[in-house]
Amino acid sequence: MTIIQKYFVELTTLQLQRFERLRELYSVWNERINVVSRKDIEHLYSRHVLHSLALAKIVSFAPGTRLLDVGTGGGFPAIPLAIMFPDMHVTATDSVGKKIKVVENIARELELDNLEPLNARAETVASKFDFATGRAVTNLSDFIALTRNRIKHACRNALPNGVLCFKGGDTDEEIHAAITRHSLSPKQIVVHEISDFFEEDFFAEKKIVYIQT
Repeated sequence: MTIIQKYFVELTTLQLQRFERLRELYSVWNERINVVSRKDIEHLYSRHVLHSLALAKIVSFAPGTRLLDVGTGGGFPAIPLAIMFPDMHVTATDSVGKKIKVVENIARELELDNLEPLNARAETVASKFDFATGRAVTNLSDFIALTRNRIKHACRNALPNGVLCFKGGDTDEEIHAAITRHSLSPKQIVVHEISDFFEEDFFAEKKIVYIQT
């Protein structure tokens, strides 16, 4: 928990309380439904919560922003972002019902009214969003194909609408494939090294690829 406070010093009392409760809630639910690997549960705050919050270092989501989390799994990055930005609306989708059950229950326990869990594939969601995100869901080209028609044209944030994909390792091949398939300009793509935000070794090769769509 202290690792969150290390990088986000202006959290409110309510935000701190909600982040604090995550360890207990995930420990309980992980015994029933394995949504976080057994070896990672002890690193919940660094490898899942803080990793998710790297997005907050790229864009401070404006009130009313709508974010689609594709393949949310156990609720990452959806739940940490919903806590961090209470005036943003987060839709968390996953095709696996038992994972969404965990997200629903944790959101209910934390009273996260701005989080909407959906047991659905992203391409079936009819709503429009400012941004779409996902942690290691699929390659960049397919992720754009899944979400492009769900991104609004009108922007409310300093960062233009688009996709924010969590990646690890070398992304050059994926980026080249996405540029070719979707006729993108390299200027539409920015690769953010998470190690620029957080000093822990875990983030050494972790990235967020932003694509303005």
